[in-house]
Amino acid sequence: MRFEVWAPQASRVTLQCDGGTRALERDPERTGWWSGEAEARDGSRYGFAVDDGPVLPDPRSRRQPDGPDGLSAVVDHGRHVWQTEWAGRALPGAVLYELHVGTYTPGGTLDSAAERLGHLVELGVTHVELMPLCPFPGRHGWGYEGVSLWAVHEPYGGPEALKRFVDRAHSLGLGVVLDVVHNHFGPSGNYLPAFGPYLTETHQTPWGSAVNLDAPGSDEVRAYLLGSALAWLRDYRIDGLRLDAVHALRDTRACHFLEELSTAVDTLAADLGRPLSLIAESDLNDPRLVTPRAGGGLGLHAQWSDDFHHALHAALTGESQGYYEDFARAPLPALAKTLTGGYFHDGTYSSFRGRLHGRPLDRVRVAAHRLVGFTQTHDQIGNRAQGDRLSASLSPGLLACAAALMLTGPFTPMLFMGEEWAAGTPWQFFTDHTDPDLAEAVRQGRRREFTAHGWAEEDVPDPQDPATRDRSCLDWSEPGREPHARVLSWYRELIALRHAQPDLTDPDLSDMKVAYDEEAGWLAFRRGDVRVVVNLSTKSAAIPLGPRRVRVLAAWEPVELPGADGLLHVPGESCVVLEQG
Repeated sequence: MRFEVWAPQASRVTLQCDGGTRALERDPERTGWWSGEAEARDGSRYGFAVDDGPVLPDPRSRRQPDGPDGLSAVVDHGRHVWQTEWAGRALPGAVLYELHVGTYTPGGTLDSAAERLGHLVELGVTHVELMPLCPFPGRHGWGYEGVSLWAVHEPYGGPEALKRFVDRAHSLGLGVVLDVVHNHFGPSGNYLPAFGPYLTETHQTPWGSAVNLDAPGSDEVRAYLLGSALAWLRDYRIDGLRLDAVHALRDTRACHFLEELSTAVDTLAADLGRPLSLIAESDLNDPRLVTPRAGGGLGLHAQWSDDFHHALHAALTGESQGYYEDFARAPLPALAKTLTGGYFHDGTYSSFRGRLHGRPLDRVRVAAHRLVGFTQTHDQIGNRAQGDRLSASLSPGLLACAAALMLTGPFTPMLFMGEEWAAGTPWQFFTDHTDPDLAEAVRQGRRREFTAHGWAEEDVPDPQDPATRDRSCLDWSEPGREPHARVLSWYRELIALRHAQPDLTDPDLSDMKVAYDEEAGWLAFRRGDVRVVVNLSTKSAAIPLGPRRVRVLAAWEPVELPGADGLLHVPGESCVVLEQG
């Protein structure tokens, strides 16, 4: 088997494989690369030593059986026999479901998660979006401090478990999206700097030195990230990637890394004959992200819509701290602007940032499905002090209104696991760092962050306490009892309606029409012949629909059809979906 590694500043590189050691030779055709052959098979343990230093895992390791600090293992992807023929599933018309493997089930593995995929089929979602799977220290964590960007966290089941999961999902008609982190590497088990300039001091990020996308040596770093992304899509038959915090990708080159990535993914999709998607997390409000490359954009297929979440959250809860400040002044107008324009901040002043922010999105050129709308995500829940979901403070009626706005709105909807039944379990920030100093630093940093905002130190969960993770696991007995069962039924009804009504997946954002009464607390919008009305007030609201006949498609509480006055009376904290002929 041929082994190779990029170590441009090394004067000597050796390979240790299954206990044997041999020196690698410089590759005469690729600057900075070392290569050589050794006897190996699937499962063989190996690592590289640079300039007679310690034996380290392969930067392109496909498996880390003993965690980030252990030796790498050879993975022969050709050994796996796929059971399902899969033509792929495109993003238009999709309903996404964000899932954390370690807390979706108490077992916390890919195999135990696969056993619960039938629930998602019954729910009506089309794609399951897995939070990051790359190896990280310990057993439990969110996954955003991963290393070895080509490998699968061993406690989740490793590479074969991911293939079984994808195979099972595809057999049920579910696409699979994987969350990947290109903007930083985990602080523990990251040996990349020992091999080459994977990081650069040219730029700084919230995690320290930036990933090297534009400094000397960046050609190979970009190739490293591209190779990892394509490997997930090719070797594991993943259908799309969610790209974490792309605003932290510091790149001044003429061809931005994201454009290079979208080009490579579109080429692979054509070669494989199935659709592949790239979904960005970004707070830039820059429509160039999701504008096709032919139109001067970066060519990503979608991006998360923070503005939709923030406006809706402010309208539902009245919260005004932090980034909610900009939306809380007039939440229904903010929500209306976001529903019709894609962005709330489109060149307007952001008091949270203290500057102008964003630029307008072309509603004609950019399809509505290129924005992903959500009421909750791992970040929006887990980055609260106690990881409390909306269900901890809102009535079932307001949760139903939130679901109606998301699932009948113009954007590609995404649920966070358990949301569909108003889960009573929190989703808290948890880690399992094996380095005692790092563990204590994370613990104290979390406490400082929230005590500065008025929380008592004892009320901030210890991320290193195993109980914090355990509290965050879904309780699968909840969907069978009230009030959870009613909320789950409502989500199923709305998702089925979205699939059945073509107007609800119309990509034309310019056709979206919204009306609202901030004082009365109601908002209504029209998509083709479908009318959606939500009443966030505790009092009944009278909404003028006009003289045209309507029929009820779905209603949280019973409503009477409008009389001669054309007024629809909607109970407090309730919503209704209508068809108007």
